[in-house]
Amino acid sequence: MILTGADIVVETLIEQGVKTVFGYPGGQVINLYDALYTRKDRIEHVLTAHEQGAAHAADGYARASGEVGVCIATSGPGATNLVTGIATAYLDSIPLVAITGNVPNSLIGRDSFQEVDITGVTLPITKHNFLVKSVDKLADTIREAFVIAKSGRPGPVLVDIPKDVQIAKCPYQPSPVVEKKPLRLAKGDKLTKAAQMIAEAEKPYIYFGGGAVSADISHEIIRLANKIDAPIGCTMMGLSCIPVNNPRYLGMEGMHGHYASSVGQDEADLIITIGARFSDRATGNVSKYARKAKIIHIDGDSAEISKNVAVELGIACDMKDALDRLIDLVSEKKHPAWMARIAELKAEEAEQFKRVTATDRITPYSLIMEAAKRANADTPIVTDVGQHQMWVAQFYPFQNARTFISSGGLGTMGFGLGAAIGAAKATGKRTVLFTGDGSFGMNLNELATASTENVPVVIIIMNNHVLGMVRQWQTLFFNKHYSNTDLHERKTDFLKLADAFGMKGYRINELSELSPVLDQAFAEQGPVLVECMIDQDEFVLPMLPPGGCIEDIITETEGGDK
Repeated sequence: MILTGADIVVETLIEQGVKTVFGYPGGQVINLYDALYTRKDRIEHVLTAHEQGAAHAADGYARASGEVGVCIATSGPGATNLVTGIATAYLDSIPLVAITGNVPNSLIGRDSFQEVDITGVTLPITKHNFLVKSVDKLADTIREAFVIAKSGRPGPVLVDIPKDVQIAKCPYQPSPVVEKKPLRLAKGDKLTKAAQMIAEAEKPYIYFGGGAVSADISHEIIRLANKIDAPIGCTMMGLSCIPVNNPRYLGMEGMHGHYASSVGQDEADLIITIGARFSDRATGNVSKYARKAKIIHIDGDSAEISKNVAVELGIACDMKDALDRLIDLVSEKKHPAWMARIAELKAEEAEQFKRVTATDRITPYSLIMEAAKRANADTPIVTDVGQHQMWVAQFYPFQNARTFISSGGLGTMGFGLGAAIGAAKATGKRTVLFTGDGSFGMNLNELATASTENVPVVIIIMNNHVLGMVRQWQTLFFNKHYSNTDLHERKTDFLKLADAFGMKGYRINELSELSPVLDQAFAEQGPVLVECMIDQDEFVLPMLPPGGCIEDIITETEGGDK
């Protein structure tokens, strides 16, 4: 059949199984939006309040579902407004296809109205991008974008389409859903070497990251840990991959990781790393990281092997296949002394943990755990970035993979609300967003989207009237010079804001209000906002100082000015 380029774009998206796209119309995508209008019974478009919100929503959709998220923006400022969202997806390896309009081919390079070289702008933050100059290449280019986005190490791809290409016509032939390219399989001799290293280890430690979530290898990690009698720790991006009640699971390690997880990793003599990239927040001072351990690194991306930390054995491969074969190669082992030491570390952590369980006032812990009681195991839990993010990472009792959705690599304040909308759309489930008053202020305009779409998201704002994480650093490392981190002068009334956007709002001031207010909030069918007042001197602990090592770990402090 003969279709316009705009029609081809939408038909190809439908062909590739896309059910929902997020975006904002404009002059250079008006043809594309007309094509969406005529197919609104086959594909849903969610109008966001800002293009950044569209990118974050597509990102949250992808994280929650495992599918490719799609966002659309017009040329110029519309396209550049996607940049932060694209970079967020890139740093966390999230499959995303961003479609932008551009001025006609004849006007490109002439400083035309709303013209920006968006392929040039996004070159460093995409796996690949395309400027489609001919309509007959359009369908195949979009298909290739999907292949690239979900193959190997996933990531964002941008497709820029000039307006004349959207208007031009050519034949369109539907194709099947494209498959991701298969990863290479691990070489047998490398797996044999890994099995030998495991056999020689007395203190093995399994350490995984976000790649494990993408590869869907929760079951394989647990099987390996059980067979070799090893504890399990993870990066922040690995959270939710292993249920918190698994007896081997120690939780997140790193700058704000669990004490037992971080110290256990430091004391291990073998670290089996799976789908993690040894980021600076996870390692601290690289020269002092894991000094007692040999490292096996199994990853889907060869570029990560020995990039940040030199390893004894690197295996770039299909991680699920590699773990299945490795489990068959290793002998069953027991390490009673090592597991006894891990139990000691967990007991020490439990003693430190008592500081956050105060019952006479609201703490982040009490708020998070009360919210968790009202959520389900498959409820998507989304965060913005800051102290609240770390508290959720430390305390929330995750049970199912893909239920923790947060910006890790880029650390994007303002990510949460758009991502929560996307996660709710992807799963059809009530979604919980934990945010802070600082982060929430970045993109609170997406309340319009949540309200208009009646998205079932419970927005929990931890309001301490400060930029908490930066203020914590100022307290600990900058002599309490609280430069521009105090938000007490802001006049924002979040309850009035919720009402203005058409949703219910509640405020929690006292511990006695916590349970009844959350009951009311979780009983709402659509979006609801809950503002919870917390102490500005609540700190995220433990903490490894920036550039520090395990010997520098901070487990308690007097806090700031009280």
